[in-house]
Amino acid sequence: MAEGGEGEELLRPPLPAGAPGPKRLCSRACPAGGTGAVHPRPGAAGAGSAGPGAGASGAAPALPGCCPAAAAGPAGAAGPAAAAAGPGGGGGGGGTGSLLQPESLLDAAAKRVAGSWAFERVEGRFQRIPEPVQRRIVYWSFPRSERQICMYSSFQPGRAAAATASPASAAAGGPSAAAAPAPAGEESPAAGPPPPATPAAPQGEGLPFRRGIRLLETGAVDNVLQVGFHLSGTVTEPATATEPEMTYKVAISFDRCKITSVTCGCGNKDIFYCAHVVALSLYRIRKPDQVKLRLPISETLFQMNRDQLQKFVQYLITAHHTEVLPTAQKLADEILSSNSEINQVHGAPDPTAGASIDDENCWHLDEEQVREQVKLFLSQGGYYGSGKQLNSMFAKVREMLRMRDSNGARMLTLITEQFMADPRLSLWRQQGTGITEKCRQLWDELGALWVCVVLNPHCKLEEKSCWLRQLRKWGEMDVCPLEDGNYGNELPNITNALTQSSGHSQDSLARPRRTVFTRAIEGCDLHWQDSHLQRIISSDFYVSPSYQREGESLLFNSQGQPLWLEHVPTACARVDALRSHGYPREALRLTVAIINTLRLQQQRQLEIYKHQKKELLQRGATTITNLEGWVGHPLNPIGCLFLTLTEACRLEEENCLEISDAGDSKPPVYQHVPVVTGSQDSGESYLSLALEVALMGMGQQRVMPEGLYAQDKVCRNEEQIIARLQDLELDPVLVQTLRKQCILLLEGGPFSGLGEVIHRESVPMHTFAKYLFSALLPHDADLAYKLALRAMRLPVLETTAPSGDVTHPHHLVSVVPSRYPRWFTLGHLESQQCELASTMLTAAKGDMLRLRTVLEAIQKNIHSSSLIFKLAQDAFKIATPADSNSDTTLLNVALELGLQVMRMTLSTLNWRRREMVRWLVTCATEVGVRALVSILQSWYSLFTPTEATSIVAATVMSHNTILRLSLDYPQREELASCARTLALQCAMKDPQNCALSALTLCEKDHIAFETAYQIVIDAASTGMTYTQLFTIARYMEHRGYPLRAFKLASLAMTHLNLAYNQDTHPAINDVLWACALSHSLGKNELAAIIPLVVKSVHCATVLSDILRRCTMTAPGLAGIPGRRNSGKLMSTDKAPLRQLLDATISAYINTTHSRLTHISPRHYGEFIEFLSKARETFLLAQDGHIQFAQFIDNLKQIYKGKKKLMLLVRERFG
Repeated sequence: MAEGGEGEELLRPPLPAGAPGPKRLCSRACPAGGTGAVHPRPGAAGAGSAGPGAGASGAAPALPGCCPAAAAGPAGAAGPAAAAAGPGGGGGGGGTGSLLQPESLLDAAAKRVAGSWAFERVEGRFQRIPEPVQRRIVYWSFPRSERQICMYSSFQPGRAAAATASPASAAAGGPSAAAAPAPAGEESPAAGPPPPATPAAPQGEGLPFRRGIRLLETGAVDNVLQVGFHLSGTVTEPATATEPEMTYKVAISFDRCKITSVTCGCGNKDIFYCAHVVALSLYRIRKPDQVKLRLPISETLFQMNRDQLQKFVQYLITAHHTEVLPTAQKLADEILSSNSEINQVHGAPDPTAGASIDDENCWHLDEEQVREQVKLFLSQGGYYGSGKQLNSMFAKVREMLRMRDSNGARMLTLITEQFMADPRLSLWRQQGTGITEKCRQLWDELGALWVCVVLNPHCKLEEKSCWLRQLRKWGEMDVCPLEDGNYGNELPNITNALTQSSGHSQDSLARPRRTVFTRAIEGCDLHWQDSHLQRIISSDFYVSPSYQREGESLLFNSQGQPLWLEHVPTACARVDALRSHGYPREALRLTVAIINTLRLQQQRQLEIYKHQKKELLQRGATTITNLEGWVGHPLNPIGCLFLTLTEACRLEEENCLEISDAGDSKPPVYQHVPVVTGSQDSGESYLSLALEVALMGMGQQRVMPEGLYAQDKVCRNEEQIIARLQDLELDPVLVQTLRKQCILLLEGGPFSGLGEVIHRESVPMHTFAKYLFSALLPHDADLAYKLALRAMRLPVLETTAPSGDVTHPHHLVSVVPSRYPRWFTLGHLESQQCELASTMLTAAKGDMLRLRTVLEAIQKNIHSSSLIFKLAQDAFKIATPADSNSDTTLLNVALELGLQVMRMTLSTLNWRRREMVRWLVTCATEVGVRALVSILQSWYSLFTPTEATSIVAATVMSHNTILRLSLDYPQREELASCARTLALQCAMKDPQNCALSALTLCEKDHIAFETAYQIVIDAASTGMTYTQLFTIARYMEHRGYPLRAFKLASLAMTHLNLAYNQDTHPAINDVLWACALSHSLGKNELAAIIPLVVKSVHCATVLSDILRRCTMTAPGLAGIPGRRNSGKLMSTDKAPLRQLLDATISAYINTTHSRLTHISPRHYGEFIEFLSKARETFLLAQDGHIQFAQFIDNLKQIYKGKKKLMLLVRERFG
C-alpha cells in the first residue's frame, strides 16, 4: 500500500497540487456561435483516465444551529432539488415535493467534477463542453457548506454541524461517510459530508460569522453577480449612533468548492473573513437561485465579433475612464508592438475562469495577518489574554486538520516561524533562565500539533519530506526550546518499543539533544503501511482468522480481538492523528486495540509478579519501573485515548452554536455506547473503556522525571485527567469497572503505582488515590480504604528523613542518587499526601477502627510537621462542628496528631511553634481534663520549659479553662497540683526563663512557692542575669516580700557593670529602684547595697542621682515590723553615704579626663554643663569647694593647649 493512508479509503491517491500562480490564460482557436466549443489551452496537461475518487455524495450538511436557512436550498444538505435548477439559476426552490425528486445525472456529475477538477483540466480533457454543462460546473464550484465559512470567520471552532443538522443531512452523512477522506487530501463536499468539528465554546455575538448572518437576514446584501468563478456584490452596514450607513463592495474568487481570495471595501485586517464576506458567501449558499450566473468572461468575449468586442472595450473604458484609461492605453501599445512580451504569450488572463491545474487548491488565508497576530500575542508575554488567543489559534489549526484543510499545516508553519523568531528565546538562553510556564505550555502544544500533522494518514511523501526539512531546520537552531525544559532526556525514541529496565546510569552529557520538535521529526519515520494496522482501522469486525499463520498469534488476544503492539505513546499519537484529521471511527478502532493490548500486558505483568512476589516482598523494594510515564508525557497518550472514547459517548445539546455566555460552560453529559466488535458481545461500552484506560494509565508505576518542568507537567496532567474523570457520573457499569481496575492495581506488584512493592523514586499516587477513594467510598468502603492507605507512602523520604522536622525539603538534594538529584515538586506532593489523609479522616469520623488505621498511616508516612499540624487542625474542625456535639474519636485523633507535631518540632526551630503549642492546649481542653493532666505530666517530651510554664500551664490554670470544663474542686486541685509540679520542674531545668512563671504558678501553695524561691536563690549566683533577677525582685516587692526583693536585687547588683559613659543604660532604672528599696528598708540595707553600687556603677551622673535621692528623705520609711527608725536625714560625711560621695567625686574626675581626651569644639558647651553638675556633687563634701578648685587648676595645667576650652572654664569657674 502507498504511504500516507490506511485501508481502502485512507490510501486513495490524492490529486496533485502545486503552488499558487497568476490568473490562468484563456484563448480560443476558432470562432464559434451559440454555446461554442471549448478547445485545450496551450500547455494544459491532458487529463488521465483516472477520475476523482469514487463515491459521490451530497454536499456538506448545513449549520441549522447558527444558520437557520442553511437547509433551504441545494447548498444545505445537497438535496436533489438541484436537478430542477435551470442553467442560469440556482438549485430550485426547495419544498417537500422537490426533495423527493432524484438528482439529475448532469448535476451529480457536475458536482463531482466541480469539487475535484480545476476547470482548466475539464477543458483540457474534453474537446467540446456544452454550455449547460459549463453552467452546472460553475454553479456547483462555489462552497456548499457553511461550516467552512464559519471556520474562516471565527476563532472558536464550531460544534459539529452534524450535532445540529437536520435528520436528512444527518442520515446522508452517517458514521461511515464521516470517516471517508476527501480525494484531494482536504475536505470536499464531493467526497462526502465533512467530519465532525472539535467541540468548543459557544459563538459570541461579536464574531464576524454571527454578524454576517445578521447582515444577511436583515437584507443588507445586494447586487449579487456570479461571473464564472468570481462572485461580487454589495453589503450595507446599517447606521449606528456614531457611524453613518456604509455600503461595501465585496468580491470573492473560488475554485473547487473553496474560496481562494476575498476583497472587501471595509479594509479588514484580520486572520479571518470579515462579516461582509460572510454575508455574501452565505447569500450564495442559501439563495443560489437569486444569484445571476454567467459563464467566465472569456467565454462571453469568445461569442462576440470584432465590432461587438470594440464596442465592449470602448464602453468599458468610458464607464471607468478615470481608473482604467492609462492601463488601457498601455495595453494597446503593447499589443500593437509585435516584439512586446504580451504578444509572446498565447491567450490572455481571465480572473473569472477559475484556477489553473498547477494552482494550489486551498482556502484563502491571509498569511501576513497570521504572522502579525502571532507576533503581537507573543510580544505581550502571556498577558492581556494573549495566551488564550494563541491557544485559540492552535484550536483553529486542529479544526482545520479535522476538516482536512491543508491550511491547518500552513497556518501551523506560520505560527511556528513567529515562535522561533521570538526575541525572548535568545534572551532566556543568554541568561540561563527557563522559559516561563505559560510560554512553555504553548510550545508543548506546538510540538504536539506537529506530531499530529506529520502523522496525517493522507499526506503525500513530498509534503512529509518538506515538513521534515523544516522541522530539522528549526530543531537545529540554538534557541529552539528543549522537550523537557532545561535538562536532557533519556526517554526512548518515539519509534522504539518501551523497554522496562532499571539501568539509567547513562551519562547525562552523552544524551541526545531533544527539542520540542524531536518527536515530530521521529514521527516522520512512521507510516500506515502495516497490513495488520490497516485492517484494525478499516473494520469493526476484524478478528483472528480460523487458521493462523506463523507469528499471527501475537496479533490477537485469546478472544480473537486484534492487538496493536507498539510503543504506547506512539500508538496513542496515531490515535490522536486519526482523530485530529477527521477519522473518529478509525481512531476508536485503534483505541480499542491499544486497550486490549494494555489489558494483555497487565495480565502478563501480574503473572510475572506472582513468580517474583516472595523475593520482592522480602527485599521490600524493586528496581522494576517505567522510565517513561504515560501521565505527563509530551504526547499525552492517556488523555488522547480518554478523549477519543468519551467523544464517542458525548451527548451534544441542540443549538450548541446559539449565543450564550462562554463562561457558563456546562459539564459534558455522556451515555453508554456499546463497543462494536467482531467477536462475541463483550457488553462493554466506550465510556467504561475510557474509565478503564484512564485508571490503567494513572496507576502505572513510573520513575519521577528529571527537571522542574517535567515534574510539574506530571502533576498538571494528572489533575487534568482527574478533572475529566470527575465529569463521569458513576453508574453501576462504571462502578464495576472502577472496582475491577482498583483490585488489579492493588495486585499489580511493581508494575502498578499502587502495588505492594514500588521503586523508591516512583511518582506518588496521592492525588489519584484521593479520587479513587472518593469514588469508591459509597460503593466499596473496604476497598477504598485499602487503596488509599497503601497510596499514603512516599518512599523517597522514608529512608533518609531524619528525626525531627522535615518541613523544608532543601536537605533532599542528597536524598536521591544518580539520575534524580532533586524532586522540585516535593512540596506539592507532600501537600497532596496530606489532602489524601484529610479526606480519609473526614470519611472515617465516628469509626474508631478506621480512624486508628488512618492515624497509623499518617504517623508512618507523613514526615512534615507542618502538614501533620494541618491534618490535626482539619480533624479538630471536623470533630467540633458549630451546630452539633463534638466527635470524641476524631478529637482524640486530632490530639494525637498534635502531640506528634510537638515531639517532631521540640528540638528544631519552627516559626509556627507558639501557634502549635496554643492549639494543642485548646485541643486538649476540648478532649477533657484527663488530656490536660496528661500533657502537664509529660511536658518534657512535648514542650520547652518556657512553653510549658508561660503558655501551657498558664492557659490550663486560667479562669476561662476552668469555666469551659466546668471543673469541680478536686479536679481543679488536681490540675493545679500538676501545674505546680510542672512549674518547679521547669524552674529547675531552666531557671533563667522559667523562675518567674514558676513563682506565679505556685503563689497559692506556700511550700511550692518557697521551693520556687529557693530555686531562684540557688541559680542566682550561677546562671541568671541581672535583668532576670531584677524582674523577679520587683515581682517579690509587688507580692509583699520586700526583704526577699532586697536580697534578689543585691544578687542582681553583683552581676552588673555600668561604665562611665553608659548614662542611658536600660539597667539604670533597676539600680535606682534597688537603691530606693534599700533606703526604704533602713540604714542597714542601704549600707549593704552601697558597696555593691560603688563596685558595679562607674557612671558619675547615675551615682550623683543615687546620692541625691538618699539625702532627700530619711531611711526606713517602709516600716518593717520590729524595727525602730530615727527618722533623721543621713549625712554625706558619715557611712554609708560618705563612701558613695567619694565614689561619685572620683567618677566625675575620671569621666572628665576621659572626655577631654577626645573632645571636639562642638562639645565644649556640653562639657561646661557637665562640670557644673560635678561642682554640685563636690560641694556636698565639707571641703568640696577646695577640692573642686584644685580639680579646675589641674585641668588648666594639664590641658592648657586647649586654649578656647580653658578660656570657657575660667569664665565659668574662675
